[in-house]
Amino acid sequence: MLFDCAIIGGGPAGLNAALVLGRARRHILLFDNNNPRNAVTQESHGFITRDGIKPTEFRKIAHKEISRYPSVKFKKKQITSVVKNDSLFELRTSENEIYQAKSIIIATGLKERIPEVDKFSDYYGKSLFNCPYCDGWELRDKSLIVVIDDQVQGFHFIQTTYNWSKDLIVCTNGKPFQNHEQKRLLLSKGIDIRESKIKRFVGEDGQIEKVVFEDGEIVNVDGGFVLPQLSQSSDIAKQLGCKHNSLGGIQTDSFGRTNVNGVYAAGDASIIAPAQLIIAAAEGVQAAIGVNRDLIETEFLG
Repeated sequence: MLFDCAIIGGGPAGLNAALVLGRARRHILLFDNNNPRNAVTQESHGFITRDGIKPTEFRKIAHKEISRYPSVKFKKKQITSVVKNDSLFELRTSENEIYQAKSIIIATGLKERIPEVDKFSDYYGKSLFNCPYCDGWELRDKSLIVVIDDQVQGFHFIQTTYNWSKDLIVCTNGKPFQNHEQKRLLLSKGIDIRESKIKRFVGEDGQIEKVVFEDGEIVNVDGGFVLPQLSQSSDIAKQLGCKHNSLGGIQTDSFGRTNVNGVYAAGDASIIAPAQLIIAAAEGVQAAIGVNRDLIETEFLG
């Protein structure tokens, strides 16, 4: 069967795109390998009517709503390659299955490179987070560690976190703080800066209590934020020759169109930041409308 659109990625962007295209009476195939970036997240915030929802519950509700539209099909498959043949796209799965579609939406999101610190995963998503907008309210006015590897983006990340708590310890994790003017400003705000590498985190049941540095220093904290290094979780856009912006996101117009005709992108894979559930979902809507508009124009003009 030839599908109107194949959506690669079953996060909020892909799901919302499927919903809109299903309601537009399009035959849609959504591929989801069930490996979301927010797998460690306990609650999602900032989405009106869904504030505090568990990501698994969000996906469950989304699948139930989309199931009302019979023209939308789900496949729990990993897409490994996409080839454009004339005006059609050939998608190949990890099981070597092949599907065809008139257009595709890349909603594969991002992957994180987190600090290589002992016990880090025990606390990530429970008392250590990557987004102040998502979890800053819960950590307001607490003593926090802010771990930055990329100091170019790190200063803004520290400033943002400072909005929720003035009791901050910034850790460059073994690297010298390179911008002396920024360092002077942070110190003037009472923000402690530690350049020693983190040895391990200490706490119980996911709640961080102490940070142990390799120089022997130990500090007490109630939680913290980490600035992860982000990269595309899939190279499909690269395979197809899609352009990327300066942040590494897939370059699109306001309707999710890439520079490759018939290829659209939505969610974190295109916007990179801010990585918000509601923004990713809205991006899915825009890309879906872009797909449907272009299909309508092609069909209407014959």
